[in-house]
Amino acid sequence: MPNRRHDPPDLRRAETVEKAHGRIETRRIAVRKPPARLDTLWPGVRQICRIERIREMKTSCERQVIYAITSLPPPDAGAARLLDLARARARAHWQIENRVFRVKDGTFAEGACKVRSGAAPLALAHIRNTALNIIRKMGGKPKPAREAFAANRRAAIQAVITA
Repeated sequence: MPNRRHDPPDLRRAETVEKAHGRIETRRIAVRKPPARLDTLWPGVRQICRIERIREMKTSCERQVIYAITSLPPPDAGAARLLDLARARARAHWQIENRVFRVKDGTFAEGACKVRSGAAPLALAHIRNTALNIIRKMGGKPKPAREAFAANRRAAIQAVITA
C-alpha cells in the first residue's frame, strides 16, 4: 500500500480484507520505527504499530484500534507480517477462550450456576477444570463422560482415584 502524502518516510502499511460468517473484516496496520525516547522506556523496542480492525455486519459496524510495540526488526517483520502475527494471536486467543469456556458451559452449565459469593465460585471452577482434565486424560468427550459419570458414580470415583 503506498504511503500517503504527509506520512513519515519510514511508515509502512498493510491491509487485509476477509469476507466470512456474514461479515466483512478489514484489518489495517501502520508500522514505523519508534521515537528515541520510547527506547528508554522499553529497551529493545524496534517498531511501533497501530492496528485497526473494522467488522461490518448486516446491521452494524464495529471498529477497534490497538497500539503495539515489538522487538522484531523491520527486515524480519514488515507491515504485512506483523498484521498476520496480530491476526494469528487474536485467533489463538479465541481458540483458547472457546475451548475452555464454551466446553465448561456446555458440559457443566457453568453460566447457569447461582453460586456467586465467597470462595465457592473459584472452588467450583477448580473442580470443573479438574473434571475436564480427568475426562480428557481418559480420552473421553466432556459432555458424554459427565453424563456417564452422573449415571455411574463408582466409575467417577474410580476415575478420580486413578487420575
